[in-house]
Amino acid sequence: MQITETTDAFKSLIETIKKQDGYKDPIAFGVCRVDVGQLNSDKTLQATYPLINWNENFGSAAIFIEALREQGVCVDVTQSEVVCDINLSFLQNCLNAFTPYSDEAYGAAHKNIQVISSLYNIIKENGMRDGEYKVVFLFEDAACVSVEATYLKLYALSLAKVQLRSINLNGAFGALPNVAWSAGEPIELDWLREFEIELKLTNTYPHIDFVDKFPRFLQHIIPADNTRILETSKVRFGAQLHAGTTVMPGASYINFNAGTTGISMVEGRISSSAIVGDGSDVGGGASILGVLSGTDGNPISVGKNSLLGANSVCGIPLGDACIIDAGLAILEGTKIGIYPDQLAKIQEANPKVTIDGEVFKGKDLAGLNGLHFRQNSTTGEITARRSTREIKLNTDLH
Repeated sequence: MQITETTDAFKSLIETIKKQDGYKDPIAFGVCRVDVGQLNSDKTLQATYPLINWNENFGSAAIFIEALREQGVCVDVTQSEVVCDINLSFLQNCLNAFTPYSDEAYGAAHKNIQVISSLYNIIKENGMRDGEYKVVFLFEDAACVSVEATYLKLYALSLAKVQLRSINLNGAFGALPNVAWSAGEPIELDWLREFEIELKLTNTYPHIDFVDKFPRFLQHIIPADNTRILETSKVRFGAQLHAGTTVMPGASYINFNAGTTGISMVEGRISSSAIVGDGSDVGGGASILGVLSGTDGNPISVGKNSLLGANSVCGIPLGDACIIDAGLAILEGTKIGIYPDQLAKIQEANPKVTIDGEVFKGKDLAGLNGLHFRQNSTTGEITARRSTREIKLNTDLH
């Protein structure tokens, strides 16, 4: 690719590339470094992206696609995902196109230019192994096929480029290999088995932190300044944490494609697909069920300013300002009584729905605001009443 002298020439180049037959803007793309198997170098274990683009920066995408074409690599836009090896020739072509912006201060330069420039300098100085760096495109939000594309989607979730539960993660578990993780590095399990004797006799067997298909959130994501994660194992990569969230140690856990949409306190379990709203508190040992945990496949959201008491179980969606008392399980089939005076107050808090009856199943009350679920300690009866207070977090802690 020839050196582009001016910004107008750059814009003209983008227009020319996009007019080519079969060109299509990707929905997402990025450059990544991959870790491969210690025995099988064709097996990708992990993909690390310094930057991802989701429905943005289509000019950079066009330059990447054209740089590949000039290497003789055709990007098949009819595929849902495309993964291509890149080298110095690719990087040089990109830099030639980005020339009009090369004089900008490094911090002010576009992030994609920073990625290309930094990688070019790294490879010039240190070299690279074959296939170590790749550019990945998603042209359709389809089921995951490759490790690289799966990681791109997990980044999109954890960086809040997309909303929770909004993208297709089918196939993710099949795409990702199960590996041993040691200080953030993936190790092929077959390699450990192959060399177990030598490694142990020479005292070089690695310290294994955990074995999983997914890495931990903090291995890839820098959280907001007012976000606290007190134990790295408590948040899985692909989770989404709103700024100001605190994740305490102990019984807390946030799975992938789950998390918080506002400032929240998490001392319990937020299962995959579960979402917790602003100002809510998931008490110690409390559990929000996932779609495979008895919710009939219905994902659970907890509204704003709600409280799940210690060791409680939430198996239905909750609206705003709700409380489930400590130790109480509210599931879709749980029988819940509401006395007439409280029914009227609950109806007043939910004017857009009609609530009629005396005994309800949990799923009948899903999504309603201002419910306080309680259990009579003498009779065992579970009831719901109008919550008399909204839960407010201690602002000094967030």
